Amino acid sequence: MTQLNEAAPQGTGLADTLSRSNLQNWFTKPTSKSLVMNVGILIVLSIWLSFATTQFASSENLTNVIRQISFVGIAACAVTPVMVAGGLDLSVGSIVAVAGVTAATFTAQAQWPLVWAFVVGIIAGGVVGGLNAFLVVGMKINPVIATLGTMYIGRGLANVVAGGSPVTGVPLEFNDLATSFLGSIPTPVVIFVVIAVVMLVMERKTVLGRWTIASGGNQEAANLSGIPVNRTRVILYIVSGLAAGIAGILINSRVATGDPTSGAGFEFDVIVAVVLGGTAITGGQGTILGSIIGVLIVGVLNNGLNLLGVSTFYQNIVEGAVLIFAVGIDEVFRRTWRSILRR
Repeated sequence: MTQLNEAAPQGTGLADTLSRSNLQNWFTKPTSKSLVMNVGILIVLSIWLSFATTQFASSENLTNVIRQISFVGIAACAVTPVMVAGGLDLSVGSIVAVAGVTAATFTAQAQWPLVWAFVVGIIAGGVVGGLNAFLVVGMKINPVIATLGTMYIGRGLANVVAGGSPVTGVPLEFNDLATSFLGSIPTPVVIFVVIAVVMLVMERKTVLGRWTIASGGNQEAANLSGIPVNRTRVILYIVSGLAAGIAGILINSRVATGDPTSGAGFEFDVIVAVVLGGTAITGGQGTILGSIIGVLIVGVLNNGLNLLGVSTFYQNIVEGAVLIFAVGIDEVFRRTWRSILRR
């Protein structure tokens, strides 16, 4: 009996040691440090805004904030693995316009049922994502140049389809998707949560998630290991296009039109949120959870600046500074991590 009683503390001590070891290993990862730092920034920013303006903490404003960030969040969850795999997608803003205009045109002019019009709009986003994959993977064009090109192509296509002006005459139900609630939760937020959960499962529990990290970490080693790097990137670009298409349907649904100018600057908000969330511009590093926190920071910051009456021009300056700060912090973490590994 004495031996059994003596063994219990030893087992407990071993479990505690392993737990501390796992926690230390987790915290040494650059993405984990970024996550902890960003959660702290989000908490401090929210507390400050709660005191700086009485409107921020109101239930109406918070509901508006989470609805607004859901649009960026949907796209950010899909752009993150693209960047982790060593790519980039600057076309998501134009895909928003393409998807919205396509859906509005099919339902207003072709009299298609609303559900099928939305599906076609999302597929249109996937087609642009497929074009990105063809240019980056098939043609070996630098992803910055390729997706910058498709950004302009997509914007032009949206204007051609819409005839240069917003598509009107959509049924009233077109507006319901973005403005309705499921219980007390805005429908766009529910869609965002579902997509975020799906992408988290893909990242952590599937082969595609492991391929994504390996593709961005060391492409040559990944190819030698038999990982289909090209196939992985093709899938990720198409998924990114589909997600941006969903965001585009929601954004255009909110204004009840198919606006060819919708999504202007949207890609910047997405990239800022993803990079702020700890995803490396050079690939191989980043998490969906980190990007979600980044989306929350960007959304809360923009909302707070609006409530404080800060001019849009100054808001652009702040967002640019945040992007530079995020990239700078990422570089500091990467250099520090490399120096630790050399010791």
